[in-house]
Amino acid sequence: MQEGIMVFKPNYNQQRAERDRAKQAKKEAKLREREDAAAMRRRAEQDGTEPVAAESAETRDA
Repeated sequence: MQEGIMVFKPNYNQQRAERDRAKQAKKEAKLREREDAAAMRRRAEQDGTEPVAAESAETRDA
């Protein structure tokens, strides 16, 4: 038997909390993106110019 290996009991509450934090961060980032886009559209409407479409991450990386 291998002596150096330690097996830890899974901590389901901690794992769930980590998943929930990641999920919330993703939701907040998406909301922030949508709010920024809406603010840009509003600003463009007030200026009377066409709103500039922001490039998506897929377009920039490709």
